[in-house]
Amino acid sequence: MVMILGKPLPLLFGQLLLGLINGSFYAMLSMGLAIIFGLLRIINFAHGAMFMVGAFVTWALFTYLHIDYWGALICAPVIVGLFGVALERTVIRRIYKLDILYGLLLTFGLAQILQGLATNYFGVSGVSYEAPHGLGGVVNLGFMYLPIYRGFVVFAALVICGATWALIECTRLGALLRAATENPALVQAFGVNVPRLLALTFGGGVALAALAGVLAAPLYSVNPGMGSDLIDTVFAVVVIGGMGSIGGAILTGFALGIIEGFTDVFYPPGSAVVVFVVMAIVLLARPAGLFGKTA
Repeated sequence: MVMILGKPLPLLFGQLLLGLINGSFYAMLSMGLAIIFGLLRIINFAHGAMFMVGAFVTWALFTYLHIDYWGALICAPVIVGLFGVALERTVIRRIYKLDILYGLLLTFGLAQILQGLATNYFGVSGVSYEAPHGLGGVVNLGFMYLPIYRGFVVFAALVICGATWALIECTRLGALLRAATENPALVQAFGVNVPRLLALTFGGGVALAALAGVLAAPLYSVNPGMGSDLIDTVFAVVVIGGMGSIGGAILTGFALGIIEGFTDVFYPPGSAVVVFVVMAIVLLARPAGLFGKTA
């Protein structure tokens, strides 16, 4: 058997795949956080709860409306995104002019409410969701067995992250969003409905979290704690990449997922803290993050 650094090659490739899967969720969630913070200056602590809500909406669509996985890929992000728009219009917009800490406290409270409601209705253990037909089974690549659905998750995350980055950075809509956060009065003077634009931005950010929840539903138990289990690491990813940097969030999310996966091979006890060790090192060397703008 081929060995690298004393470890079997299939084991290393298996951990690489696991790292890419975790990195896919880190990248998608941190990207949504970066969009919301970069454009609205809101630290959305409820982002993990939206990830959880997206997974439960996926389960509910199938259980009660018989909408399959492919339909949920479209419907669940739209439903959660509309919920996010309603939150922005009724609650979030009231704190735009307040200290940033108020947004953190408000969204933390929203996260606790959503998690409590899910726990009360579904219980702590949650529910299960089967992988879609056509994406089950494994493929023998010679050096490892690749579960088809896991490969699909990585591919889908890459496409979604790339498309979102291009939308924000390379289109007129993205330019309007960036301009509206810098000088909303000027943008409003050109006939753009800035409040609607900001509401759609928040809705789009939480829709990305819900989309990640749809992808995660067949992989993990759909339970009320699934978002809170990820949110600390996702915040660390955003800080390392640079607060508000969408490209930084994507690259850092995938990179840290891989680092975490390989750490689990060579030093398993360190896999739970390696992301935070990297965060500390990066902040000491570059307080604004790897891709953040220095003052």
